[in-house]
Amino acid sequence: MYKEVDASIWSGRTDHLDRRDSFRYHQAVKCITTQELKQISDKKISIIGFECDEGVRRNKGRIGARKAPNEIRKQLANVPWRGSDTFLFDVGNVTCEGELLEAAQLELGNQVKDLLNANSKCIVIGGGHETLYGHYLGVRESVGKEAIIGLLNIDAHFDLREYEDQTSSGTMFKQILDGDPNAKYFVCGIQRYGNTTELFNRADELGVTYLHEDEMTPESTVEEIRTFIEKCDVILFTLCMDVLSAAHAPGVSAPSPFGLEANTVRGIIRFVCEDPKVSSFNICEVNPDIDENNRTVKLGANFVNEAVISFQKGEIK
Repeated sequence: MYKEVDASIWSGRTDHLDRRDSFRYHQAVKCITTQELKQISDKKISIIGFECDEGVRRNKGRIGARKAPNEIRKQLANVPWRGSDTFLFDVGNVTCEGELLEAAQLELGNQVKDLLNANSKCIVIGGGHETLYGHYLGVRESVGKEAIIGLLNIDAHFDLREYEDQTSSGTMFKQILDGDPNAKYFVCGIQRYGNTTELFNRADELGVTYLHEDEMTPESTVEEIRTFIEKCDVILFTLCMDVLSAAHAPGVSAPSPFGLEANTVRGIIRFVCEDPKVSSFNICEVNPDIDENNRTVKLGANFVNEAVISFQKGEIK
């Protein structure tokens, strides 16, 4: 179900009512509907939430990520606005009703398609990582069947599980690769002992490009990502927050003691989102219910800010 966001979520400190160089996010963002956005021809960035953790529940994880979209907005609201005059819009949330994951993913896909077709960069705030599949449906509808979509994932896990019984937050990439010959998959941050041998073998069989967490350097990671982007027509960029060390992100369903540093992830977001092929970005698996003093929520909000600013920098390159 699609619904407008409660605009009161966007509140925070006000340093000046009119002087734009004193603004924070809550003063820069405008809350409208997807249909209203279609009428705006200017360059823009849109935020949409996916209130869902049904995929996490099916994957036997700890639920709570459905609360993340609004909690991340609350933290983002007070971040100083350092962006350009590009319009920033919040178009609301898609909510999963009960166990109807597939219906919610279809609705998210419809919304993402409309945002992209309205010439907007798109940021999806999940939700469990099942957010990715709905996001993908929208990108594919927008670019057509022949375009090569690059699925660029920062994640500790492959999410290539079988899905004969049901889909979940651990099956999305296999769903896509099984059904779409024009999709390619690159994932960095893979934990050697966070995935079974079967999943490593499946990744190899499906032609997945991956970097282990313990072999990533800034130089090699950028070069691998650049090579991957060159092979694709459009990039769908996704971040699963459990890729981070639990010291930085304790509020996730599957925390990792050996995850990536926050600065490493920030550097990747900056590099990727400045590339004009990157149409959209999603952030997933923040779980406010098990967070510590909003540390993970706040980090997620700052990653969204990095994506927004980097999208803008990419437009003026």
